[in-house]
Amino acid sequence: MRLRPAPLEDWLREYYFTAEIDISSSGVESYTMAQLRQITGLRPDEIDALVFDDGYSLGAPAVRQAIADRWGDGDACKVMTTSGSSEAITLVLTALLQPGDEVIVVQPGYHALVQYAEALGCRTVTWRLDPEAGFTPSLDELAELVTERTRAIIVNFPQNPTGVSITEPQLGRLVDIAEQVGAYLLWDAAFADLTYDTKPLPDVSIRYARGIGFGTFSKAFGLPGLRFGWCLAPPEVLADCVRVRDYTTLHVAPLIELLALRVLENAEAFIEPRRERARANRELLRQWAQADPERVSLRLPDGGVAAFPRLLGLGDTYKFCDWLFQHRRVLVIPGSCFGAPEHIRVGFGGPTQALSDGLDRLSTALSDAGRRSAW
Repeated sequence: MRLRPAPLEDWLREYYFTAEIDISSSGVESYTMAQLRQITGLRPDEIDALVFDDGYSLGAPAVRQAIADRWGDGDACKVMTTSGSSEAITLVLTALLQPGDEVIVVQPGYHALVQYAEALGCRTVTWRLDPEAGFTPSLDELAELVTERTRAIIVNFPQNPTGVSITEPQLGRLVDIAEQVGAYLLWDAAFADLTYDTKPLPDVSIRYARGIGFGTFSKAFGLPGLRFGWCLAPPEVLADCVRVRDYTTLHVAPLIELLALRVLENAEAFIEPRRERARANRELLRQWAQADPERVSLRLPDGGVAAFPRLLGLGDTYKFCDWLFQHRRVLVIPGSCFGAPEHIRVGFGGPTQALSDGLDRLSTALSDAGRRSAW
């Protein structure tokens, strides 16, 4: 197994901790420990009573039940807790896939959902979201890509980095497409709780026997540093995941699961304030793009807190994004990190003032770019 470099992580490793204004993130503003304790009512004596024993391979029973009750069908046997959704994704893919398997992936897309299957020796088939159609997913095109050899279809809606999503009837058709050939349908639902004009889609594990849903605290919950995630999957798949985990992380730390349980018990108190701010920031982003149609083309995101505007006239935005950071101290993500080099990823889940200031500096840089030949 040989993994390619992850361009997104390489870019963030260089810039993330030194940016003056970060409008790159696909998550909301992070909470502090003090805020977590205030929202949950967690007392110091509860932390002091924690014993640092080994944990459960599939996760603490109370935590698994809380996840099953909120996103699943109430059956905790279908839940595994993990160190972020990235671990859940890699465990499931490693457990399910063999070299030579045919796997459908979405482009542009997040690297773990696109490249990990390739590293396992799978044959990947790309379901490409057309930028000329605003990245709107075409289920007709997907249906043409699926064959009897398709082992898995890997998607995430609302999508990272484009913010596009599908409707519940389209979810039904997507399930039908997978079911016709017996393929697993793997669904990264990191943005599931961040929708604006429609209610969140149900977890795919509820709709399909071979549906596997992934979740995380890193996006809607504003707790990326907690490194807590999960998957909802058939118990036999989770049993195979445990076989893999026995050679890697073994289990989630008890302290993390204690905090996670308190957060899950107060989920909306974490999500709702950040979702409402994101809703207002999304409107600010719309106004910004609308004010400069000669330089910016934007499909307003259906969900999540990442937008993927095209910067007109620049071609590959990589050098521009580097110049923007070096000279304007603003961090965005070049679209080449997702296989769409004429675009950039802009995050709008953070503080409104930072977004406003960052967009102003971005506009100034775009004006400067019009007078330069370097891009």
